[in-house]
Amino acid sequence: MRPEPGQVLHFSEDPTISRFVPHVAPTSRLPDAYVWAVDADQAPSYWFPRQCPRAMAWPVSTTTAADRERIIGPGCGERVHAIEYGWLDAMRTVRLYAYRLPADRFRPIGEPRPYAMVATEPVEPLGPPEPVGDLFRLHEQARIQVRLLENLWPFWDAVIASTVQFSGIRLRNARPRP
Repeated sequence: MRPEPGQVLHFSEDPTISRFVPHVAPTSRLPDAYVWAVDADQAPSYWFPRQCPRAMAWPVSTTTAADRERIIGPGCGERVHAIEYGWLDAMRTVRLYAYRLPADRFRPIGEPRPYAMVATEPVEPLGPPEPVGDLFRLHEQARIQVRLLENLWPFWDAVIASTVQFSGIRLRNARPRP
């Protein structure tokens, strides 16, 4: 489930959105109102229930062999997405939808590398929302390892201290640090 050329995606558990209106997200550190979406590279970061905390990591050109083996794991693909066991049932049962939106209405946001696409004007989807389907199957097809952990924090601490690239989403919803 990735956007086609000329598109970006917005993932939602709500299949009834007919128009996306810019807003300031409650958790945003940015003061401006945006419509949020993702490009093909960022789409896998949203193959989760909306509130699910996740820690994600992948090697880049500056990743050491030791960090790649320690964080990603030998024979484990090119990327790892970690969630807590408490979110397993939600991952299996959530009904997630993808809205295809016109990419020309969006610009990248984030430094030093973009982490999302944003629009400052209302945007209408290009068509009805599409059911995303089995989230584990999507990860498998993309060769992304899904790691189930009792608690995300030890993994997250190792990831951010390493040479891999990383992203953490909804970490405030993770279990307390051990």
